[in-house]
This record gives sequence, structure tokens and C-alpha cells, in this order.
Amino acid sequence: MKFDFDKIINRRNTNSIKWDVAENELPMWVADMDFETSPAIIDAVASRVALGHFGYSDVTDDWYDAYISWWKRRHNFEMEKDWLIFSSGVVPAISSVVRKLSTPAEKVVVQTPCYNIFFNSIVNNGRMPVESPLKIVETERVVEDFEETGAKTGRKSVKERHYACDFQRLEQDLSDPQVRLMILCNPQNPTGEIWDKETLTRIAELCDKYDVTVISDEAHCDIVVPGKEYIPFASVSETARKVSVSLLSPSKTFNVAGMHSAAVVVPDPKMRHKVWRGLNTDEVAEPNAFAIVSAVAAYKEEVSEEWCDEMNAYVAENKKFAVEFLKKKFPAELPPIYVFPGDSTYLIWIDMHDYLPGFAKYLRKHTGLFLSNGAAYGLVGHGFVRMNLACPRSIVEEGCKRLITGARMFAEEKLGK
Repeated sequence: MKFDFDKIINRRNTNSIKWDVAENELPMWVADMDFETSPAIIDAVASRVALGHFGYSDVTDDWYDAYISWWKRRHNFEMEKDWLIFSSGVVPAISSVVRKLSTPAEKVVVQTPCYNIFFNSIVNNGRMPVESPLKIVETERVVEDFEETGAKTGRKSVKERHYACDFQRLEQDLSDPQVRLMILCNPQNPTGEIWDKETLTRIAELCDKYDVTVISDEAHCDIVVPGKEYIPFASVSETARKVSVSLLSPSKTFNVAGMHSAAVVVPDPKMRHKVWRGLNTDEVAEPNAFAIVSAVAAYKEEVSEEWCDEMNAYVAENKKFAVEFLKKKFPAELPPIYVFPGDSTYLIWIDMHDYLPGFAKYLRKHTGLFLSNGAAYGLVGHGFVRMNLACPRSIVEEGCKRLITGARMFAEEKLGK
């Protein structure tokens, strides 16, 4: 690889939210990478710093071109310049849109388990969240079987689970006259599902049928297993364009969340005016000194595209490593777990229902491994944990070892196993 993703970077005492933990703790919770970002972004920010002044900034034509060219080149989606509005972040934009396109006490549908901050944007603004659970589907697949030596031993049938949209339940929830908005996570966080065109098209049609606007959070869109591809919600049909407000950002892909830079995409002109007014009223539409240059360097520089491709390959191997490690090393005598690796995000979603209650808290206290508690992602998240694998492989291995140690201790102490 051209870039060193195995490099350990000491982020303690750097004002990092992720690493503001005790010395013995290993944080693998918040969606924040432990990789150095693209050299093009580092150079662009350094050049901006070298100017020595940090007055007010404006959005440039390069910024619009960067988003338009990246989405056309990488995702086969042609956006128009007029559709794009700058925002200082995906979450501030979601909260602003919730305030502008709904009224207090109205309802917002979320498909759970979902990114926990969606609930903040809904509840903190006096709206009511409606949990519309995804369903877990089990499929069977025939795979080649190998010994540890690498010798092929034949073929075997493997049962796999993944999440899917429960359209019967979704339509029931959207049909409530009090529902004004739906927040869609595309790709899905925390499960890592990539929604296909058919799924997105049906969501658009249902939302149009019941006069519901879709806020599509697509912050994780560029983090995919090589060979897989996310589909922009607004690209699937004219209906999807009409009912959608999409949120895009280099923040997750290039680990530049601290630059506070995002784009709000609103194809429909009347809705776009409302959203634009809301973002400006809430004062989340003005860039800081580094927001524009970092986004342009992410989306327009060739080295950034190379970095993104290599990062995806590395993260995919991290997922494969974690799944295989836990499958081989997890003690057979303990209650079983199930890992949902997903084809997108650098997160894995782990079913540990037999380790209730309080496993995530216990794990952190007794092993130092800090994972996200699935309960924060909605009612159906109880019994799960979310693990961040955007880190050097040595940290992934250490995290998996601590997870196994914690499971053994919890089973012996709490479950009497």
C-alpha cells in the first residue's frame, strides 16, 4: 500500500473526544478514524495556515465543483450546482431541517437501530421520534471450506443474517398524519447495510404517498467494501429527488469531522428555499477557515482518491480479520455472539443478547474496551454493541481479545456459566 494504515498515532492528550479516556482504556466507540488523513488535505490545511490570517471565509466555485465531480465520477450521480448548500456539519443541518420542515409535536420516522444522534435532533427540537424497526433476514450461502493450513476441504452451507427494510411496518408508520419527516441512514449506521435501488425507490414512493420528506444522511457513503457501491437516494427516481434533502460530507471518509464541512443537497427548488432559509436562520451555513479547502482537497485531488480506495481495502480486511478472529477464538462454552460486518461503514454491529444486562458498561470497567452500547440506537438495539474498526490492525486484534476476555468474565460472574 502507498499509505501506512498500520501506523500507531498517539492521540491521547490531543483534545480528542474519542481518546479522552483512562490510560488503560481502548476506545473503539465513536465513528472517528485513527488513521492519518489524505496528504492532500494535510497540505491544503498547512498552506491555509501559512497565510497567517483567519478571517471570514466564503464558499468557492471549487467547492461546488468538488462535490459535483466526485459524485458523478464515483457514484454516477449528476448534481446541479444550485442544489448544493454549504453547512457546518451533517448533524447541525439535520436539526435545522427538522425545525424548518416540521412543527413541534409532529413526528419523525427513523428506522432502528439507527444513528443515536438522530434522536437528539428530533427530541431536542420538540418533535416525536417514531421507531420503525428494520427486520433481520436469514439467508443460506454455499462457500468453499478450508483448513487453517489453507487446504481446501470441500464446500459447506453457511447461514448469514442481514438487515432489510420492513415495508409493511414502514408504511404503517408513515401513514400517521402526524408524521412529517423520515430520517434515512444511507448507508445504514450501525448495521453497515447498503440499500439497493429497489429499496430506496420504494421508500421514496411511500414517502411521496403520505407527504413525508426524507432527510437522507449519506455521511458514510464512500466507506464501502471494494466491489460494492452505495446508491445516492436522490438518484433513484424523480420522486426521490422531489421528496429529499440529502446530507453529504468528507467528514467520515477522510476523518475531517473537526473541519465542520458538509453539503446539503435539495433538488426541489421550493423545498431548497425553505432549507436555505433554515440553515441561514440557524447560522450553520457559513464556513470556517478550513472547511472549504479541506473538502476541495478531499474530492478533487487524485491522491485523496487513492487514499480513499486504500482505506476501504484496509478497513475491509480489518472487518474480515475481526469476524474470523472472533469466530475462531470465541470460546465454544460461552453463550454465542453474532457479528454483522456490513458492506459499508468502518463499524461492526455485534449481537450479544445473551450478555444482558449491562455488558457494554461491564466491558469498559473490567477490560478497558470502550464500545458503543446498542441501546442508544433504539429499542431494537438492546443486546448489541457497535465496534469501530477504523484503526491499525494491531488495535483491532487487541480489541477482539478484550471483547472475548470481557465476555468470559461476564458469563462467569453474571450468568454463572
